[in-house]
Amino acid sequence: MIRVGIGVDMHRLVPGRPLVLGGVRIPYEEGLEGDSDADVLTHALLDALLGAAGLGDIGTHFGVGRPENMGISSLLLLDRMVALVRKRGFRPHNVDATVVAEAPKIGPFIPTMRATLARVLGVAETRVNIKGTTAKGLGALGAGEGIAAFAAASIIRRGRFRGAR
Repeated sequence: MIRVGIGVDMHRLVPGRPLVLGGVRIPYEEGLEGDSDADVLTHALLDALLGAAGLGDIGTHFGVGRPENMGISSLLLLDRMVALVRKRGFRPHNVDATVVAEAPKIGPFIPTMRATLARVLGVAETRVNIKGTTAKGLGALGAGEGIAAFAAASIIRRGRFRGAR
C-alpha cells in the first residue's frame, strides 16, 4: 500500500534569528519567526508525512506556544513523527519539496539538506528532492517578507516494496 500526503508552511523573516531550512543553518541576516527553529521546509515535510499516514497535522501533535517546543530543532520533531508513522506500519518512501524565497538562494545548500533529511527519514538521498524558486516579486513572499515551503511525501507499508533505492 502506498499513501501520499502534502504539506505547506510559511513563516515571516525577522532579525535576530538563525535561518534554518531542511535542518541546515543558512547564513543570512534574518531568520524565520516561530516557536521552534521555524524550519518551513521540515515543517511542510512533517505535514506531508502526517497527512499520508492520516495522523492530522503538525499543530495537532506539537501545537503553538508550548514551552517544551520553544527553540526545538524541527529535525527532532521530524524524527518523532517518522517513529509514529513507523508505529502505524508504514515507512517513508520519497519526498519532493519546493522552497519559495526571494533570498537567500538555497541552491548551494540543497545537497546538505537532502542528506540531512534523508538521514532522519531513513531513506536514500535519491528519494529526497528539494527545489528552490522565487515568488517573482508577487505578494509578501515576493517582497522578501517570508519564506514558504510545499512538500509531498509518500509512505509505504513496511516490507512490501522492492523498488529501486
